[in-house]
Amino acid sequence: MIVFIWGFTAVLGALITITADAIVWYRMLLAAVFLSAFIVFKKKSFRIPVKSFLKLIFVGLLIALHWVFFFHAIHVSNVSITLSVFSLGAFFASLLEPIFYGRKVLWYEVFFGLIIIGGLGMIMKVEVSYLEGMIYALISIILGVLFTLMNGKLIQNHDSSVISFYEFISGVFFISLYFLYQNKFSVDFFVLSFNNWMLILILASICTAYAFTASVKVMEKLSPYTVMLTTNLEPVYGIILAYFIIGEKEKMSTSFYIGAVIILITVILNGIIKHKDKSVDA
Repeated sequence: MIVFIWGFTAVLGALITITADAIVWYRMLLAAVFLSAFIVFKKKSFRIPVKSFLKLIFVGLLIALHWVFFFHAIHVSNVSITLSVFSLGAFFASLLEPIFYGRKVLWYEVFFGLIIIGGLGMIMKVEVSYLEGMIYALISIILGVLFTLMNGKLIQNHDSSVISFYEFISGVFFISLYFLYQNKFSVDFFVLSFNNWMLILILASICTAYAFTASVKVMEKLSPYTVMLTTNLEPVYGIILAYFIIGEKEKMSTSFYIGAVIILITVILNGIIKHKDKSVDA
């Protein structure tokens, strides 16, 4: 359900008519506001150790950069291309998770990651005109894997909503420093159309404050690799939604859709194998 909601994120990013960094600033600021209200309502504590706070600040920076590159990739290419590159996340996670968590590399995680790269290769071969967008999306997903792995450790000791709140505040802080340096804050910056306000509110509340926090909490039960691999369903949902909502701009070649199907099958196979492994352990 979370990944399905994320499928709307890319579509919203394509429909919002402000710059990528401005989208992320509004997204993280409003999401932090929504989360602070939730934390107060649930009477949870905002207090965390200084060491964890410093980690959250760094993760917040990674998240902000991840989303800036993500929305910029959409603006210079399209939703379908950007989301297809996100399928590499599972492969990077399969290599980095053992380093972060001190476990052995699982052969099928790397194998599935390579299959996904093959599916992505089919997409890139026929859609070379979108190379710039692919590069931005690649940078975005590498940053995404890093903060997912770090959140996987943070969730072991802290509440998911509190983690997300501090990460969003951190992201807003760093982007605000950049805006101040670039003199981007102006009256026009805060004047948005009604349509942009509505789309940003949906993006910040449902697709960020709720979905992001829920994705962090999910890692109490699932490994970061499994979360990243399941996230590969986001391109499938996003591409279908983009085609029906945005239209012809999102219509791609046959090879593109074959690659997308390969990614979908890989996600399903990973789920089957992990379920069998758990059954054997039980």
